[in-house]
Amino acid sequence: MTWPVVPLNELQAEEPRAITDGPFGSNLASRHYTEHGPRVVRLQNIGDGHFVDEKAHIAQEHFEFLRTHEVLAGDLLVASLGEVLPRACLAPPTLGPAIVKADCIRVRLRRGVEPRWVMYAMQRPEVRRWADSHRHGVGRPRLGLKMIRQIPVPLPSLDEQRRVVEQLEDHLSRLDAADEYVRTGFARAQAWHAKVIDQLVWSPGYPRKEVRSLLREPMRNGRSDRAVQGSDGGTRTLTLTAVTRNSFIEEHTKLTTTTRDRAAGLWLEPGDVLVQRSNTPELVGTSARFDGPRNWAIFPDLLIRLRADESLVDSRYLSAALRSHQGHVQLRRRAKGAAGSMPKIDQEAVGSVLIPLPSGEDQGQIVAQVAAADNGLRQLHAELEAAQQRSTTLRRSLLDAAFSGRLTEAYAETATA
Repeated sequence: MTWPVVPLNELQAEEPRAITDGPFGSNLASRHYTEHGPRVVRLQNIGDGHFVDEKAHIAQEHFEFLRTHEVLAGDLLVASLGEVLPRACLAPPTLGPAIVKADCIRVRLRRGVEPRWVMYAMQRPEVRRWADSHRHGVGRPRLGLKMIRQIPVPLPSLDEQRRVVEQLEDHLSRLDAADEYVRTGFARAQAWHAKVIDQLVWSPGYPRKEVRSLLREPMRNGRSDRAVQGSDGGTRTLTLTAVTRNSFIEEHTKLTTTTRDRAAGLWLEPGDVLVQRSNTPELVGTSARFDGPRNWAIFPDLLIRLRADESLVDSRYLSAALRSHQGHVQLRRRAKGAAGSMPKIDQEAVGSVLIPLPSGEDQGQIVAQVAAADNGLRQLHAELEAAQQRSTTLRRSLLDAAFSGRLTEAYAETATA
């Protein structure tokens, strides 16, 4: 079955600025955010096929000033920045008055187009491949507004759009249930792991020491430099995902314009503990221990490096204490930031965190037990990730069948059998 294919731009409503991005620069700054009021739709709200209900607000007066960026229920929301492009969802009916922020594209569709059809069209494998060939940027891939307007969308009749969507969602609902089961598994595994580490580290019998008193040199922030294209001429620099996922592999690095002279003092060595100084409220303060080769990479400005005084504390124990639930809670509570902005912590906040300090022998025993728990968590994650990958493969196959017409053909054959 062959349907005509049109660019997204041709599906917009007949009204001014039916496709628009959010305000940039001083028009929407951190000082404009409030505790209550109309919503601001940000990148973190745009899930891949679902709206994530994280809230940020501005005053009604400022909303009126920015009304050309308004979002209405049913509008298509497209993220122009991120690893998965184009990522899109629909504005929910419960959203209320809202605008989009920079890097979030609002698309108001014309009559005769089923919004869910267009949203699912963003997820089909053919469009993801198209986006990969048109996006730009290293480290933070971007699909600009000009290219988003050109996203190819198959366009059968409205009746056919609705028929395909109903059949597609019938299948996807089963995959969604399986995905939720996997997500619950991840959460339970993480909770089990955190509880084990807390029980190992936070014994009431150990004295408490400030982190700053256990270091052999002052803490240090990294530096932020522009990413470069290609595989030559740059300095390998960690991305935040390396710490978030506790995975120091080439996939979690990028090449930047930093020269070796400018990178002096930022090269990592085995045993360095890294703490995220800015991120979402859940991830700020996330930490991990680098155990890779010396001088393999430098670290960026949003990370703080700690080097343990091994005569006082084993760096593996220091990392475990900061990764534990109680350690991470202390770091998160020290984070500061205006409403709607990313919370941040500084070196003073990290240095003031209190952790238990057992004897060297006890530290060694705790480290061995933490390593065993880490290994158990990795095994659980591997099994859950395999299930997740199977679900992803099935989802792609379903979308491919739906937008090629094979899904409705299969239903028709079943109905007449």
